[in-house]
Amino acid sequence: MTIRTLLLAALLWQPGIGLAQDAPDPADRQVYFGEQHLHTTNSPDAFSFGTRNTPDDAYAFCKGEAIKKSTTGEMIQKGTPYDWCAVTDHAEYLGMMPLLLDPDSDLRDTPIGKLIAAGEGEAAFQQIISSGSAGIPIPYLVDPAVMAQAWEAQKEAANRHYEPGEFTTLIAFEWSSQPNSMNLHHNVFFRDSAGPPAVFSAFDSFRREDLWTYQEIQRGLGHENFSIPHNSNVSDSRMFATTTSYGTPIDAKWAERYNRNSPGVEIVQTKGASETHPALAPFDEFADFETGFVHLLGSGGVLGKIDKSYVRGALIDGVGFQEMIGANPFKFGVVAGADSHDAASDNEEFNYTGVHGNTDKTPEIRLTAPTTVAGEAPKNFGTPGATGVWADENTREGIFDAIQRRETYGTSGPLIRLRAFGGWGFTAADLASDDWVSRGYAGGVPIGQDLPAMPADATAPTIMVWAMKDPVSGNLDRIQIVKGWYQNGQPREQIYDVAWSDGRQPDPDTGKLPPVGNTVDIPDASYTNTIGDAQLSVVWTDPDFEPSHHAVYYVRVIEIPTPRWSTYDAKVLGIPPLEDVPATIQERAWSSPFWYTPDGSIAKRLDYYPGLQMIVP
Repeated sequence: MTIRTLLLAALLWQPGIGLAQDAPDPADRQVYFGEQHLHTTNSPDAFSFGTRNTPDDAYAFCKGEAIKKSTTGEMIQKGTPYDWCAVTDHAEYLGMMPLLLDPDSDLRDTPIGKLIAAGEGEAAFQQIISSGSAGIPIPYLVDPAVMAQAWEAQKEAANRHYEPGEFTTLIAFEWSSQPNSMNLHHNVFFRDSAGPPAVFSAFDSFRREDLWTYQEIQRGLGHENFSIPHNSNVSDSRMFATTTSYGTPIDAKWAERYNRNSPGVEIVQTKGASETHPALAPFDEFADFETGFVHLLGSGGVLGKIDKSYVRGALIDGVGFQEMIGANPFKFGVVAGADSHDAASDNEEFNYTGVHGNTDKTPEIRLTAPTTVAGEAPKNFGTPGATGVWADENTREGIFDAIQRRETYGTSGPLIRLRAFGGWGFTAADLASDDWVSRGYAGGVPIGQDLPAMPADATAPTIMVWAMKDPVSGNLDRIQIVKGWYQNGQPREQIYDVAWSDGRQPDPDTGKLPPVGNTVDIPDASYTNTIGDAQLSVVWTDPDFEPSHHAVYYVRVIEIPTPRWSTYDAKVLGIPPLEDVPATIQERAWSSPFWYTPDGSIAKRLDYYPGLQMIVP
């Protein structure tokens, strides 16, 4: 045995070093809730809206500390702290706007500086967002030295608040591509504590392929990263278009780059839900959820197309692409967030204080203000969502890796617990066992993964699901499985009620489950948990499985009705709730999907896509 071999053997036997460490047991993973989309005074729009709260304030708020809201002077505080947080200030004009307050800065005498000094923040914002839509920067707001210094300060703040095992921060920024007001924004996150030396803005390029190139270069320099798109609901059908930014057909290489660089998608935030839309899913009784925000940002109220703007449609198109070209470009996990521009993620309906500075800072403004520069009245904004990640530990590596492997889910705000496994032979006995989580990992895969290959003796996939209510929110109404697939060249979807509360029975003729009921006292903005269940669980087998069809499945958990934030505000003001927004809301959670890909011997591809043979490899 050589000296080198002996030294290596000694090293491997040292506790906690190298290969001697045992891999963490995935069954020991815990759910950590957090915020992956938050803006501060360093974002030009937030500053224009009057926000002066800093990244330090944002992290403190997420940790559960009380902070003073800069636009009102009131102290605000989360009811339930988060475990992790990412501040994602816009790369465009990063950190430039605070200089407008510096009496020694020449920026005070610029057109936007004069608007800010005169209290005309919305007019300033209109110029800023118009420059972004046109892709032409305002010269005096682009100082590379100042922006580089601001980025270093952003990273320092993230590192200052990082407490491994207690509270995690991720270094991040937002790439705010918005050609002709079509929202293609992505947040970019980094795994390391150094972060890249520079950000990438929409003024560098509005094409996501170029963002991916930036990401790939940074990855090669040791800055592991991923990006997450958001607000696809106002992308004018561009976020999940079936062509590239250059108008060419999606091919397998493009799909692979998408998956490598963007493993997640934001399904809900203050500017609406992006799961689906009633016009796209007319048979989904829960499709009309926070769909009031409909205008393209900064467009002055222009409505966008919706057919390629929603996550469910993209997931189903993805399995269609898998059939057509052998690759799925839309194979993403699910997260949720705030996109608050107040440095505060107030995700609780009963604790909502607005998300856009002076434009919605009081109950009076939120319920009565007309359309703002964002294209919508404040009443159409929702509360922030929240992201749950099943991670080995509450560290940067743990949170980042969980999102990257798609073991995540998003909620509309409440901290609902949700866990699911997909496989081929799960039984009720598995779910009832004390070690059901271990059985889930051993006999299948967690959310966000491809189902294992279909065994010869299997007949259909089985999904094992468990959900538990947020202790300070409503009970659970039901668990649903949403399935999407392609059949005869056409997208198909089906929603299955798989577990529900209160012993209800589906209608024998329609199969529809009766509503759970409603305990909300609207004038009092209160409710009782006398309906619904605290926990629901089930092992579900797909009753309509066809082995030759590529398919995607995800879990949706629905709460009982509770008051919407606008109803709480109406109570504060002593007025009736608004008639043109819902008085109640059924909060929910959405899991990352499971994907089924048929064996090549039975998969259908070109037999019903003759016109697409030219793009099939």
